[in-house]
Amino acid sequence: MTPSTPRPRALSGGGLAVLLVGQAMASMDASITAVAVPTIRADLGAGDAAVQLVVAGYVLTMGVLVVTCARLGDLVGHRRAFLAGLAGFTAASLLCGLAPNAGALVAGRILQACGGALMVPQVMSLIQLGRAGRSRERAFGLYSTVLALGVALGQVAGGLVVSADLAGLGWRPAFLVNVPVGLVLLCLGPRLLPAGTRAADRRLDLPGAVVLAAGMGAVLVALVFGREYSWGPWAWGCAGAGVAVLAFFVRHERRTERPLLDLDVLRPPGVKPGLAACFTVMGCYSAFLFTLTLHLQDGLGWSPLAAGTAFVPYAAGFAALSLCWARLPERARRALPVLGPPAFAVALVALLPLTHDGRPPAASAVLAVAGCGHAAGYGPLIARVAALAGSRHASAVSALNTTGSMLATTLGVAALGGVFLAAGDTRTGLTAASVPTAGLLLVATGCAAASVSAARRRDRGSRLSGTGS
Repeated sequence: MTPSTPRPRALSGGGLAVLLVGQAMASMDASITAVAVPTIRADLGAGDAAVQLVVAGYVLTMGVLVVTCARLGDLVGHRRAFLAGLAGFTAASLLCGLAPNAGALVAGRILQACGGALMVPQVMSLIQLGRAGRSRERAFGLYSTVLALGVALGQVAGGLVVSADLAGLGWRPAFLVNVPVGLVLLCLGPRLLPAGTRAADRRLDLPGAVVLAAGMGAVLVALVFGREYSWGPWAWGCAGAGVAVLAFFVRHERRTERPLLDLDVLRPPGVKPGLAACFTVMGCYSAFLFTLTLHLQDGLGWSPLAAGTAFVPYAAGFAALSLCWARLPERARRALPVLGPPAFAVALVALLPLTHDGRPPAASAVLAVAGCGHAAGYGPLIARVAALAGSRHASAVSALNTTGSMLATTLGVAALGGVFLAAGDTRTGLTAASVPTAGLLLVATGCAAASVSAARRRDRGSRLSGTGS
């Protein structure tokens, strides 16, 4: 361990539980709300624009603020930032649940996203700094489970809450449920989470934050609204301008003495291909989730709750592998990121005839395999990337992974979901999206192989030189 690297501070099992429950609240919130949208529209008399902002405003605000909020964790301390974000998210959830009209609900959703943007990146940072070795790998297995399955489980929870109509409150419990959970976490967090350290230079790169917000905002606006408005010239122009601004941001960060995002995190061999593989797998997962949900509901006539519960075998497969991969031998752990994406791709292709022929037991088995493939292609790899980057870059890795996951999810739905919708027939159109999705998963295999190979070379070099990470 180099003198510049902070010593890992112990993160207890209770502290890890606090972090993961907070992450689950933020991950599930978008999909829970999406399921409740029809009820919200009817109850509040909301127009199309307001309904769009209820869902999209959360994603846009989170995407714009996550990197800056990850850096704030360095400046004020990760525990303090996590608890402040959790308090904001909890209070905003109460405002959403009590909203008297659509405008108040939109405002509450934006405040929710601000709290979530401050809370979420601290989760990975605290795991990276508070655990080491196999303990860190097991923690990342749990983290990846919550991160990846939050969207799918949110659909199930949203369907259950709306269908139950608890106390005649309709959609409101979808937000109010966060309040007691958040209050419990706020009571436990100060005692269970490690205090951590703060950066010596506590100045924030405000020009970089403004440029990044403008670039991310432009890209996300194009991705979120472009498909709905037939990808007009404005959408392509907005996306192009956003990419150009983000390129300027990268150039600015390489020149400034106090960067908002330390791009040196990308220097260690294996980090860039590892993050690229994680990005690709998450994008394919979001496209798969979106297209299969529409196929089951619009094509086969399933109810939203039935379509949501159809993903239970997928969640079970993902959770099973995520909980056990850290206990496997080293050789097997290295092989998982390379074997996972092809297994995911094969399961996706194999699922198509099963959903048409109405063989739910076989479809459930294939979904479980897909979940295992997704877990194998994500959890072990993000743990490997975190180890390669080292504790000094904990916040930067967290920022890149969180932002990358959000962009991948949005891009997967916009691109591959758009291919599915363009096919027209929701009973057969799933095939149109499955081919490019499977192809991208094979690309992820190559990226994962490059990352694992780089990690193996680094580990071999560390053993020969007598040093370690």
